[in-house]
Amino acid sequence: MTKPYSVPLSEIRREHVVVNSRFISTLAPAFSIDEARAFMARIKHEFADASHNVPVYIIGGGNTVTEYFSDDGEPSGTSGKPALAVMRGSGLGDAVLVITRYFGGTLLGTGGLVKAYTESAQLVVNAVGRGQRIPVHIGMIALPYNLLERLRLVVTRQRGEVLAEDFAGDVTMTVRLPVDSFEAFQNDLRELSAGKVQAEIIETKEMIVPVS
Repeated sequence: MTKPYSVPLSEIRREHVVVNSRFISTLAPAFSIDEARAFMARIKHEFADASHNVPVYIIGGGNTVTEYFSDDGEPSGTSGKPALAVMRGSGLGDAVLVITRYFGGTLLGTGGLVKAYTESAQLVVNAVGRGQRIPVHIGMIALPYNLLERLRLVVTRQRGEVLAEDFAGDVTMTVRLPVDSFEAFQNDLRELSAGKVQAEIIETKEMIVPVS
């Protein structure tokens, strides 16, 4: 598994004005280059009348990343590059950002543009909720009714979530738990049921959990 890294939890937008130029920053999660490109195209379509739509993305995280930026007609090095520098410094991966500019009639100069695009990127990077991709097991458990309430508590204690409960002769519970909690969960199950109940892993995947 890749070393854990932060990803945006949701799409976020911030706006500010610099010497009459209007800057609109939109940041979103993107888990592939295709997702990032689709987002960039959507923002460019939404703001088709803007002077510039400057795109940046970082797909992946840690030491395994694919990066992209464009100045979209701004002077070379004044927009996409400083925005990418902010993204790199934020620790975010699997993220795409488009900074839209409506020219306000006053030239900002090279230094002014770098400052404006840096601040625009910082506005969304600092405000976005963050999550982390972690490996999880989906497990299924058949258990007697008298253990149901105690098992629900065990799932919560091991940072898990009950996905479904089917009631028949026994209860069949479907749970999702972090991979690093699953062994402890199985031990709790054995202790709770005197060794009679164990979870069967039916799927392993990744999910995003919020981080503070």
